[in-house]
Amino acid sequence: MALTFIAEIGLNHNGNFGLLPELIRQASLAGADIAKFQLGWRAGEGEMNQLTKKELKVIVDACEYYGVEPMFSIFTEEALETIKTFDYDFTHYKIASRTVVDNPELVEKVLDEGKETFVSLGFWDREGLPFENRDNLNYLFCISKYPCLPNDIKNFPEDFSSSPYIGYSDHTIGTEAVLLAVARGAKVIEKHFTLDKSDTTIRDHALSTTPDEFGEMVKNARAISRLLDLGV
Repeated sequence: MALTFIAEIGLNHNGNFGLLPELIRQASLAGADIAKFQLGWRAGEGEMNQLTKKELKVIVDACEYYGVEPMFSIFTEEALETIKTFDYDFTHYKIASRTVVDNPELVEKVLDEGKETFVSLGFWDREGLPFENRDNLNYLFCISKYPCLPNDIKNFPEDFSSSPYIGYSDHTIGTEAVLLAVARGAKVIEKHFTLDKSDTTIRDHALSTTPDEFGEMVKNARAISRLLDLGV
């Protein structure tokens, strides 16, 4: 599998849906393969992430134009139904750590769709893995702290290729942990993405990468990956 970078835009639009195309454009320019949003989280009437099919079309159209794949974390049954009935053939879905614990039945329904699905395990603290193995199920190592300090990273895989994880969903400050994950064989990297780290609308801005930081991370990570491919 080629090294894949997910720009977790999430709610970093702050409810200003006019920012969606620019966030996607900047993510694409920074080297993201996938631009990810959240569907069904803080999405009630009047809340900042009340994405309707109108906004979904803006996201999909902008992603197609700027050459990046759209992906959504599915948080509710309604969100799944919305995405299933939307006129677009999504390639991937994402499951957030909290959904694994709070609504495993929903996760099973998402997996039943047959799409490649990334599942973060930041909140999973039990023995074993939460779901039976499927060809479309891909686990991401994750620590669900916001931000996650370097000394918070526990049980970081020594070799992703021999672990249950295909990749790493990162909440740390900086990009060092991402580069470590790639050096240890991670094939998928998810990193929060913002246009302004100083924005205090939601906590995610502070732990996000700017376009310049994301681009530098992608460049360095791909260089490490090429060295690994050479057997260095």
